[in-house]
Amino acid sequence: MKKINWKLAAIAAGTLALIAGGAWWYTQKQAAGDVQYRTTKIERGNIQASVSASGAVNPVTQVSVGTQVSGQIKELYVDFNSEVKAGQLIAMIDPETFEYRVRSAQADLDASRAQVLTAQANVASSMAQVSRAKMEVAEAQRDYERQKTLVEKAFVTQSVADKARALVGTLSESVKVAEAQMAVTNAQVKSAQAAVTQRESTLAQARIDLARTKITSPVNGIVIKRSIEKGQTVAASLQAPELFVIAQNLQDMQVDASIDESDVGKIKTGQKATFTVDAFAGQTFEGEVRQVRKAAQTVANVVTYVAVIGFSNSGGRLLPGMTANVRVITDARENVLKVPNAALRMKIAGVEPATTTPAGTPPAGQSGKAGSWSWISDAVAQQGPGGGAGGGFAAQRERLVTELQLNAEQQTKLDAIQSELRPQFMALRDMADGERAAAREKITTQMRQKIMAMLTAEQKPKYQQIIAAQNARRAEGAGPSAENASKPTNAPKPTDATKLIAPQAINTPATGQKSNTTSPTTPSSTPSSTPSATTAPAAVTPPAVGTEAGGSNPATQFRNRLVSELALTAAQIEKVDAIYAAARPKFMAMRDMPQEERGKAREKINAEVRAQLREQMTAEQKPKFDALVAAAASRQVSNGRIYIMGADGKPAAYNVRLGITDGSSTELLITPNSPNASVLVEGAAVIIGVVNTGNSAASNTSASPARAPTGPRMGF
Repeated sequence: MKKINWKLAAIAAGTLALIAGGAWWYTQKQAAGDVQYRTTKIERGNIQASVSASGAVNPVTQVSVGTQVSGQIKELYVDFNSEVKAGQLIAMIDPETFEYRVRSAQADLDASRAQVLTAQANVASSMAQVSRAKMEVAEAQRDYERQKTLVEKAFVTQSVADKARALVGTLSESVKVAEAQMAVTNAQVKSAQAAVTQRESTLAQARIDLARTKITSPVNGIVIKRSIEKGQTVAASLQAPELFVIAQNLQDMQVDASIDESDVGKIKTGQKATFTVDAFAGQTFEGEVRQVRKAAQTVANVVTYVAVIGFSNSGGRLLPGMTANVRVITDARENVLKVPNAALRMKIAGVEPATTTPAGTPPAGQSGKAGSWSWISDAVAQQGPGGGAGGGFAAQRERLVTELQLNAEQQTKLDAIQSELRPQFMALRDMADGERAAAREKITTQMRQKIMAMLTAEQKPKYQQIIAAQNARRAEGAGPSAENASKPTNAPKPTDATKLIAPQAINTPATGQKSNTTSPTTPSSTPSSTPSATTAPAAVTPPAVGTEAGGSNPATQFRNRLVSELALTAAQIEKVDAIYAAARPKFMAMRDMPQEERGKAREKINAEVRAQLREQMTAEQKPKFDALVAAAASRQVSNGRIYIMGADGKPAAYNVRLGITDGSSTELLITPNSPNASVLVEGAAVIIGVVNTGNSAASNTSASPARAPTGPRMGF
């Protein structure tokens, strides 16, 4: 019995060991494949950035009708929703009290006018007295003269003459008294006349108050509010009471939206807006920003600004006071690469980007702001001093400085040589095809001779080796030039003119991207035709609008928008391209400046270019040009990180530059000279989440982003 138990125990122990081993193996197998990723595709399409806000629907003009006099409402002639005309009687205050005031003022006026008549009669009496006194003085003067003559003839005594002279003096004083009395009566007349004027003003005021008892409509419109009832007493003191509110026009209305202070800088006059109201669920109404009011409103320490969204209320469906949910479109891009915002929130521990320049990172010395008018990029600013396949000016210069160990003086001379010969390379684009190759070879030889002359004996053999290597690569036609590296295998062969100028300036998308290299002025059927007066040269002719994701730099994007949106003529296009070309040497000179001085220098050059471009515009084009400038200046660029699923099934991290976002997707900015341009393309699988495959309900690793499998772990 004991022997049997021992065997059973051994069998049980072996079974348990097998079960434990199997469980461990299964657990390890599950752990090995426990984490799988949810992915979606990088897409190409249109994207719009917007600002959301709420506000109230209001008439454009609404008038509050009040009263300037107090009294009892005697009559009401309108009600809610009544249509009224300007001057129409809409209510009346009991006028009896004001009628009595008019009568009293009229009586006072009549009494004052009577006083004027009395004063005028007194003036006439005073004038008569003055005349009589003057006559008496004249008579006394004549009597004095007679008495004086008689005294001389001794007919009368001297005393008689003295009495006559005294009488003259007395009567003269009487004249003065009479004149003073007349002045008094004249003053009384003026006082009475002033009293008449005062009584007339009182009467006029009484009549005005009487007229104000009739409340009339100041505008044509509709009564949207009535605050009084018949028999109600209204009191007008320092502030007139509100009796009615009249909306002037309910066909043209507006939404007064409250914009947060963090978003108000994005709102501009003329931007398109949409809004919804609860009364009409599922319907979207359109309008545009008419005004951004500068007066801040602070509620609970939250600062907002009012943006006025105007719209046409055809049919009068929307009513004043409705709450509107507003969405203002602040920016829009067409045909761009975009990634879901979930991809930007992903964080995978231990997966870091390769040690390369982040996709779309701007060159040293340039701003990271896409709309900051960086008129010249690395590509546009570089042309090959070696004569062709060796890369751009900047790339060749870097190679010469590194491999030949050029000192500071030699670097200065090299820059001078490049600046001197650059206009000659630019002039090649205007030559005939048969002449271009020989001219290019001549300029290239001249440049090499000048570079050779400044080198030391030890450096010259190395330089000759560099030239030989470049010639060999060009002869083979497959050298590692920037042209060949940035073009797909099926790209058309560029002309000699496009080789001479920065190859990256031509918008040739990376593998997997859609190609759209047609310039607004260059037919797509002749991509390699010789530039003419109406065909912008390759160096200054960016791709058409809508290829931003294909890699065109901000300068080319803005130039294309000028051509398309402002409908520039062939002559204007030629002048615009000439302005770009003239600005390149100025931007090239910035690389020799200290880093802290480049910002001011760049802004100064940008301002000059903007002013020169504006001079080429007509009066009708200038407002649109200013709007484009404002839009470009307001565009901000940020950095982010996304994870692309590689062919080996493992994630790879990439640093990227991001443009505008619509809340669900974000614009992906990729330049053709980016080291990641061939990876970050339309259709690439970008990781948006993690799926736990241990749950059978979530075993589908290619789940759609809209379908949330069980147990996701979002990388917030």
